[in-house]
Formats: sequence, C-alpha cells, structure tokens
Amino acid sequence: MSIAADRVALRYVIFGGPTAAGKTELAMRIAEAHDTEIVSADAFQVYEGLDLLSAKPSRQQRERVPHHLIGIVPLTWPYDARQYGEHAREAIARVNRAGKVPLVVGGTGFYLQALTSRLPDLPAPDSALRARLGTMSHDELVKQLYTLDPHGFTRIDLRNPRRVLRAVEVCLQTGKPFSSFAVTPEGTPPSFVLVRSRAELQQRVNQRVEEMFAQGVVEEVAAAGQVGPTASRMIGFDLISDLLAGRISATECVRAIQQQTRQYARRQETWFRGRSYAPVTPGEAAATVSRALAAARPAL
Repeated sequence: MSIAADRVALRYVIFGGPTAAGKTELAMRIAEAHDTEIVSADAFQVYEGLDLLSAKPSRQQRERVPHHLIGIVPLTWPYDARQYGEHAREAIARVNRAGKVPLVVGGTGFYLQALTSRLPDLPAPDSALRARLGTMSHDELVKQLYTLDPHGFTRIDLRNPRRVLRAVEVCLQTGKPFSSFAVTPEGTPPSFVLVRSRAELQQRVNQRVEEMFAQGVVEEVAAAGQVGPTASRMIGFDLISDLLAGRISATECVRAIQQQTRQYARRQETWFRGRSYAPVTPGEAAATVSRALAAARPAL
C-alpha cells in the first residue's frame, strides 16, 4: 500500500485551537464518551519533562484517557513536523486497529499539516551555512529571501526568524525557490477549531501562566538539566532562565510570558482561520465533534 493510500485509510478527527482555549478538558469529555483515545499535536508536549511549562494533560487525565505522543522524546533531542507526521500516523493506525477513531488534539499548525499532507523533501540543515546565516540580521535575511524567492516571498511568516532563516538556507542549498517545495494535501479528516472571544482567550492565557508559577514552573525549569535547542524554544523557558539568573524579577517574568503566550495564541488563530477547520464554541464543541467521531466509525 502506498503512503498516500495509507494516509487516506486512516480514520481520525482533529480538534484544534489556540493555547489556553480549553481543548484538553473538552477533548477528555468527548474521548471518554466515545471510549476512544487522544493523539497529541503539540510541538512541546512531545518532550519528556517540563510538564508545567508545556501544559501537558495531567497524569490523572492521561490515566482516564489513553494519550499518544506525549513525553516520548528526551529534552536534548531535535524533533520536527516530519517526524511528528510519521509518529502520529503510526499512533492513529494502532488505535484504528483496535476498532477506535482517535481524536487528534493540539494547536501546532505545522504538526497538523504534517499529519494531513505530504511534506516536501527538503535538504537537511547545513550547520556551516546556518552559522553563516546566523550572523545576519533578520532584516538582512528577509531581503535575501526576497531576492532568492520573489514569487513565494509573501507565503513565508516574515515575523518568524527561524522560518525565514530556513527558507533562505533551502534556497541556497538547492538553487531553487523555497516556494517550489510545496506541501501536498492528502485527504481531509473532519477538522474543528475551538474558538473563544479575544478578551476571554487573553484572560485564560494570563490565568494559565499565573497557575503555572503557583504550581512550581520555576523549580521545574531549574531542575530540567540539559535542554536541547528545539525544546528550549518553549515559551517561557528563556525568560524563566533569566529569572533564575537574577536578570529579571518574578513579576517581569510572569508578564513577559503572558505577553508571549497571547501573541502565540493570536498566530495560532490566524493559522486556523486560513484553513478548512470548522469553528466550534465551547458550548457546541462536544456535540459537534461527537457526531463527527460517530460518523467516522467503520461499519460493523
């Protein structure tokens, strides 16, 4: 069976949304009602440790409902969307073989895209080239990207330094525009996005950060040991490291993490709006997603 056919054969429902929107508890209720399992689609919950910082479902929640792709990678390891797509399809296939339709829950857009699409075959990062590009300012990299890929320039998130650098790197490695490496959609499962008002989501973000600090996130980061370059991109990791080093106060740290998380939530909202995810409110999510799960079950 081809990879594309295998992907189409998989049965699952996606329940996405921005951070702090309340996906976890709603997904728990839905999964319990349907006696099914959850496959995480979160770029940082995949790592072992830093459970508070990455807002993992609690141990009690994971005992109530089986979860996949949470805490499977050491903090020192790199991990990317391509790896996630492979691991997620394997997890979904296992759940399908048990006669169940899993709920894929998360807000990492590129991970969800890697699950539902075939990613382009990009060259591996070049450490020497990346080091050279790393000496350039963000504005310089944006200008170079425009020169290398003028037609695809507007398709890149120019506010994301890591993505701009990677696009320039690929252009230089291959001699081709980055936009020529297209993502190929391969089947669209029932897909929903949890929506809340901007004011409500901001309030929930602020509250979550305050609760993380009350529960001991500073001590968690202090005890984490070695953390690799990918896991260290978790929102708040660098700021809490600055707090531990005495460079900022606890109040400054909390406020900065709240601001970064609110900004991240807005980027997630923008990502979902640009795709075919049906919006659902907290009040209607359980019934709507439940109907999709029931419809996705194979006929007996």
